[in-house]
Amino acid sequence: SALLLGTVEFFNTVPTLFFTPFAGVVADRWNRHRMVILIQTLAMIQAFILAFLVLFDVIQVWHIFALSLFFGVIHSFDIPIRQAFVMDMLEKKEDIGNAIALNSSLFNTARIIGPSIAGVTIAIVGEGWCFFINAVSFLAVIFALFAMRLQAVIRDHPKHHVFREIADGFNYTFRSYPIRSVLLLLSLISLVGLPYHVLMPVMAKDVLLGDSRTLGFLMASIGLGALTGAYYLASRRDMRAPERRIAMASYIFSIALIVFSLSRNINFSMIVLIFCGFGLMVQMASCNTLLQTITDENKRGRVLSYYTLSFQGASTIGGLMAGAIAEKITAPSTLLIGGSCSLIGVIFFTRKLPILHKKIYRIYRKKGLIPPRRDSIDPLTK
Repeated sequence: SALLLGTVEFFNTVPTLFFTPFAGVVADRWNRHRMVILIQTLAMIQAFILAFLVLFDVIQVWHIFALSLFFGVIHSFDIPIRQAFVMDMLEKKEDIGNAIALNSSLFNTARIIGPSIAGVTIAIVGEGWCFFINAVSFLAVIFALFAMRLQAVIRDHPKHHVFREIADGFNYTFRSYPIRSVLLLLSLISLVGLPYHVLMPVMAKDVLLGDSRTLGFLMASIGLGALTGAYYLASRRDMRAPERRIAMASYIFSIALIVFSLSRNINFSMIVLIFCGFGLMVQMASCNTLLQTITDENKRGRVLSYYTLSFQGASTIGGLMAGAIAEKITAPSTLLIGGSCSLIGVIFFTRKLPILHKKIYRIYRKKGLIPPRRDSIDPLTK
């Protein structure tokens, strides 16, 4: 049932819109290492419940709805806390860009390999045991988290009422010109550009006249591009001036999305989607790097909660919009509009780059990430 599948996806994603701001406060208040362990433990419990319900053949639709909602709440807290925890693991804060890129490369490698392993597992032992193996795999994650030996992180964070802290985080986020500029661009692309994956089945079947294998090739192309982008970032030694990479990657994604909307050839579409995946990965990872680098430590969790809302919350709404618009004007036209709107947003962002660069450079110098200037030449453009 397409309706039931859509409802499950809704329960998976809608908690992000409501709980993520609270997750940001939690990330700034409490020990992130312990919180990540707690979140992974809850996710493991959810996975075991699903596995046992399937293995004992008592699973019902309402079980899946409830477990999806539970997972959505867990996921809402997981993303900002885990993203903020990356900085706590680093001894050298200037390595944040490479660390985020490495995390992205691992994520996208797993996204490509994981479904293949699941497909083979389901074919051999069935869905129940596949879910059970997934649940057991959390033990390795939790063991690795307990094995970490981290330096104590001291945060100057006076505790107030949770809603006041959410408001303080909101004010801090949107009064900062660099943070506000990055989040607005990310929100726009997530709203009108990122939902292209929602329309991918329609493009594969009705536009490219293919089947499920065609869809698999298209999705694999996106994954290959994302993986390439992640390794590109992870291999870079100089992670400064991320605002320029954000603009460059956004141009690549927007133009590639426009070209894909006009393509009617499967092979050409696969090539174009590699650039889509590359541009989107580099853009999002560079946004994350910039935000992590310039944000004050006692506000990091709350800023990253708005980062999560900017791409995941906006893409949830955008997916619903894209489906409704595509019903009226076709999927290719919807993608063309989305790519064009993204491109216009990037052009406005690029016009503000000189101002943005100066403000970011000033923050970098204040934090000691750039040596003091010895002459009038900007070391980022030297």
